[in-house]
Amino acid sequence: MSQLDRSLIATLPLFRSARAEDLDRVLAGARPLRFARETAIFEQEGDAHSFFLLLDGHVRVVKTTPAGDQVIVRYISAGEMIGIAHAFGRDTYPASAIAAVNCVALAWPSSLWPSFVAQIPGFAASTYQTVGSRLQDAQARLVEMATEKVEQRVARALHRLVEQSGRQAEIGRQIDFPISRQDIAEMTGTTLHTVSRLLAAWEAKGIIAGGRQQVTVVEPARLLVLAEGRAPRG
Repeated sequence: MSQLDRSLIATLPLFRSARAEDLDRVLAGARPLRFARETAIFEQEGDAHSFFLLLDGHVRVVKTTPAGDQVIVRYISAGEMIGIAHAFGRDTYPASAIAAVNCVALAWPSSLWPSFVAQIPGFAASTYQTVGSRLQDAQARLVEMATEKVEQRVARALHRLVEQSGRQAEIGRQIDFPISRQDIAEMTGTTLHTVSRLLAAWEAKGIIAGGRQQVTVVEPARLLVLAEGRAPRG
């Protein structure tokens, strides 16, 4: 297999401080992989044999509870690491990762993790910053579940997604990957019926526009009011 081009990773925060020879060493151990939409990249409690850098696409991280319920923990976008169980001190994956669209990733065997941390300038700091951010996000989600009404949680989830992965569409900002009402229900700890009712009401008010597995935020300021739990005007 020919050597991968440094430009694939050179501008990413993880590798921005790395020297050319560091990048070559990193890429020499990488396997480029493609994952079709809805394919599992890895599964919860499976052996953490590899860690990954998402080059293109979006990944849905799903946690199955002891009761068997599925909760969408987050979405991962291009340029982010996934499967970094070893950064959490684990040898199994704490959740499953599913390709939300067709994805391209680089994969490394987990045995290389210690050498990445030790030898690649800035890698450890950037990775543990990611870990801290994700833990903080998980804590915030728990607080939201415990203290916020369903309408606020759903609005906050949509606002978060459009800020993270929105692209400009003709009538507003569209979440840049397929997302179903069931997905939104699993993100926010509510039911499909409740999500459907809320989205229909917001669509009737012109706040969002819907489609098949699509959500476009037409009036982001009004959605933000709902996300922050403020009473809308009028």
